[in-house]
Amino acid sequence: MSKRRDRVCGADVHRDLIVATTYGEDETPIREHFGTTHAELERFRDWLIANNCQRVAFEATGVYWIPIYDVLSPSIDTIVANPWMIKNIPNDKSDAKDSSRIASLCFNNQIKRSRIFSKDDRALRTMTRSRSGYIKTRTQLRNRIHKYLASCGIKLSSCISNIFGKSGRYILNGLVEEKSIDEILDGIPSGKIRKKQDLIRDALGNDLDETSRVLIKDTLDLLDLLETKVEKTSQMILDQLQGKNKDLAIVMSIPGIGFIAGSIILSEIGDYRDFGTPGQLAKWCGLSPGENESAGKKRPCGITKQGSKYLRTILVEIAHVVARMGNTRLSRSFRSMKGRKNYNVAITALARKLICLIHHLLVNQELYQEGDCDKRDSKPAKSECVSASLSEEDLEDKVAAIVDAFYRLDANSQKVVSRSILVPGRQLDGGG
Repeated sequence: MSKRRDRVCGADVHRDLIVATTYGEDETPIREHFGTTHAELERFRDWLIANNCQRVAFEATGVYWIPIYDVLSPSIDTIVANPWMIKNIPNDKSDAKDSSRIASLCFNNQIKRSRIFSKDDRALRTMTRSRSGYIKTRTQLRNRIHKYLASCGIKLSSCISNIFGKSGRYILNGLVEEKSIDEILDGIPSGKIRKKQDLIRDALGNDLDETSRVLIKDTLDLLDLLETKVEKTSQMILDQLQGKNKDLAIVMSIPGIGFIAGSIILSEIGDYRDFGTPGQLAKWCGLSPGENESAGKKRPCGITKQGSKYLRTILVEIAHVVARMGNTRLSRSFRSMKGRKNYNVAITALARKLICLIHHLLVNQELYQEGDCDKRDSKPAKSECVSASLSEEDLEDKVAAIVDAFYRLDANSQKVVSRSILVPGRQLDGGG
């Protein structure tokens, strides 16, 4: 436990208001209100220094804590607390009481510090989450087009697996431009799709009504804009990852992890050196089992789900990919677990195994290698058959494909390559 401070401050943070209360042994508490503009935050910092506050603590309220932390942390020991860890007493809540309670907890060293990412890591995490948001919106828009077509009795998706591919978009554009069915069928660019002309003719038996035609056209325009945003964001993510090329190569050496999945994992973990063991990282991700014990009896308990939901989600998606792979160590491990547990439990266990493996590889700067592993080898350090070190040749081979894909190809080719380097055998981001 750290040394008790002589005088501390607890702050209750809101969007436009900060209520701060100082606390010290045998000292009268001092309470003050501040705004959240930069000038007000500087006044808050000067007020803390003038009152000899050696530490300040506040809850992580949305994103409102970030500018406060950036202003205070260079001058004062600043603690950002998880609100779940310092819950208040129900039906006894006010801004003044909250700030006093936080100050008291801080004075008695009862607040656990939250991990604070560096500005660069926060920027990278913001970009990867923004890209995921674009992908989610794109999926919603595509589903909307499916709904418009179905409402008009057009069953195009029944004969074309991806109506947003090259041929599918040509047909959709033809419908929007009110071309005849024969004209649309004759101009289909894919020979494989042209062989389905009879099926497509039946699927396009009904015409679009004016409302659906306008809405589909507007939605397609939004999809084109989103595609541009996704490519631009992917480029920015790649630029911000230039300082982590080696870590990216290590993560991508694991089967089932491509560029997008690897960038999300690195951005959500931040500095992996903050975790002393793989188990600590797995617990931070919310992939470790919780504890439920009473009167000496332990009951089954699921994972805590208290960590980064973005990291947990991508790890589970990768686990689904690995589970369908052939004869690899990770897929064999999944099948062994599935024989003892149900499918979902085995997938979650595989996701936890993946994050533990990632931590081991990153800490030791090793590439994953399947190799000629002994299937019965149970030693933790050797269980995944990693290489002894990461050579510069290995690094160049892993990163060169990424750099070439985003820097040296034209816009049309870029779309294809960016999809192909996500995850071998599956796209983890909704098709992009």
